[in-house]
Amino acid sequence: MNHTYLHKTLEKQKWYLIDAKNQRLGRLSTCIAKILKGKNEIQYTPHINSKIYIIVINAQDIIVTGQKKYDKKYIKHSGKPGSLKIENFANLNKRIPTRIIEHAIKGMLPKNKLGRQLFRQINVYKSEQHPHIAQKPQTITINI
Repeated sequence: MNHTYLHKTLEKQKWYLIDAKNQRLGRLSTCIAKILKGKNEIQYTPHINSKIYIIVINAQDIIVTGQKKYDKKYIKHSGKPGSLKIENFANLNKRIPTRIIEHAIKGMLPKNKLGRQLFRQINVYKSEQHPHIAQKPQTITINI
């Protein structure tokens, strides 16, 4: 009788640092989502949190191609009548540049408990300064 090997969770956390300067939004987000789910690890198990933490710096320098800077809309609604707020990419990038990358990555994660856990393991910062130097993150360069 064959037995299925189940990978046990690693107690050791892995920290990665990714620079978003002059990177395309969608391509960077897919790479981050794959790393966060643990698909780059040898022992990938879809239902287990792989304890990978990602720090994204220079979120304000992310780029999008074509006219998406003006055409891409971010919509939020509180549920009350008349509370619909629509903002384009350029305005949101000036106001809260970290929300753009967070929104893109959150859409690529699973819509369940595991996806919510994984989303808490992302830290996005507007500039190069971040408070996670003590974790000694490993720098990843994404060549797209």
